Amino acid sequence: MGKLNKQVLPLAYPFYYIPVVCIALIGLFDSFYLAISHYRNYVDMGYQSFCAISRSLNCDTVSQSPYSIFLGVPVPIWGLLGYGFFLFLLIFSWHPLAGKKRVWTLMLLISLGFSIYSVILAFMSSYLIHSYCIMCILSHAVNLGLLFYSWIIRKRFACESLFIAIKLDVFYLLRFPKISIPAFSAFAVSALMMMLAFPTYWLMAPPVLSKNTPTGITEDAHPWIGAENPELEIVEFSDYRCFQCTKMHYFLRRLIEKHPDKIRLIHRHFPMDHTINPLVKEPFHTGAAKLSMLAIFATEKSKFWEMNDYLFNISRDIEALNTRNIAEHTNLDVEEMRYIFQDRRLWNVLWKDIKEGIRIHQLSGTPGFIINGQTHLGQIPADVLKPYLK
Repeated sequence: MGKLNKQVLPLAYPFYYIPVVCIALIGLFDSFYLAISHYRNYVDMGYQSFCAISRSLNCDTVSQSPYSIFLGVPVPIWGLLGYGFFLFLLIFSWHPLAGKKRVWTLMLLISLGFSIYSVILAFMSSYLIHSYCIMCILSHAVNLGLLFYSWIIRKRFACESLFIAIKLDVFYLLRFPKISIPAFSAFAVSALMMMLAFPTYWLMAPPVLSKNTPTGITEDAHPWIGAENPELEIVEFSDYRCFQCTKMHYFLRRLIEKHPDKIRLIHRHFPMDHTINPLVKEPFHTGAAKLSMLAIFATEKSKFWEMNDYLFNISRDIEALNTRNIAEHTNLDVEEMRYIFQDRRLWNVLWKDIKEGIRIHQLSGTPGFIINGQTHLGQIPADVLKPYLK
C-alpha cells in the first residue's frame, strides 16, 4: 500500500510572524542589558552583574575577556545593531505585497550568520574563557529561534529556491526606495562609524607615572605612591591576574593623581594562584605568583611602579610575557631576571604577604584594602573615601 503524500497546511501568518517579533525583541533587550553590563564592568568600581554566580557561570568574566570585543566594538553593541536591523526587515515582511514570502530568505541568511557566531562564542566560552554567561546563552537561543522560524516560514509558505528568493527579496525591498535605501545606508554608516570611532573604554590604563608624584618604600619594604605625609593611607592586597584588582588599582591611582598630598597607596601581594595561596585548592590565576615575584624583584631595583603598571597592563595575556620584553619596558637587566623564579628569598617575601593577608587581615580573595585597621574586600566604601576627597 503506497504512502500518501500529505501537504502540511500552514497556520495563519500571524502565528509565525508574532513569535519572530517577540524573539527579536528579546534579543534586542538582552543586548541592551549586556551592553550596559559590559560598560559598567570597566567603569563602575562596585559593579557586579546578577548573573555573576560562580567561577564557571559568570557574565562578568565573559565581559572582561578580550573575546567580548569584535572589530573594535563590544559584541552586545553589534547585537543591538543586528537585532535592530532584523526588526526593521520584519516591517517589510508584514506588508501585503510581501505575500507572506518576501524578505524571509534574507532573514534566514542573517539569522544563520547570527547562529554561526553564537556557536563560535559558545566555543570560546567553553575552551578559552572557561566561564559561561546566562544572558549570552539567552542570545544564542534567540539566534537559533530566529533561524528556525525563518526556515519554517519559508517552508510553510512555499518560498522559491534560495538564490531566486534572495533576488526577489532584494527587488521587493527596492520597491520602497524612500524607506529602504536611507535606512540601509544608516545601518551601514553606523556599523562603519562604530568600527572607526567607538570609545575604547575597556582599555584601562593607570595615569602616566609622573616624576612629581612621590614614591618610596615603607619600613616593612612595601612600595608606596602618593603623599609623603598622608591623611589617608590605603594598603592594597592585589593579584595581577585579577580584573577587579586592576580596575580598583587604576581608580586609586587616579585618586592619588587628583589628591597627591592627601592619599598614599601601599602595595602588597596576594596572588590567587593555587601554586602558593592556601585558599586556592584548584588551578586558578595560574602564573599570578610569578608576576608578583617580578614585582618584588623590581621593588629591590627601585623599579616597582614601572613593573607594576606593565604587569597590570599585560597580565591578561600572560602567554605573551617574557623576561626580555619585561626588561625592555622597565629598564631592568635581563640577565639579572633569569633566575628570579628560583630565588627562595623572593618566594619568602611573597609568602609573607600572603600569610599576613590571611592571618592578620582575614583576606579571602582579592582585591583587599586595609584602611584604619579595617579590611574591605572587593572595593572601598564611598563613605570611607569621601572625607578625604573634599
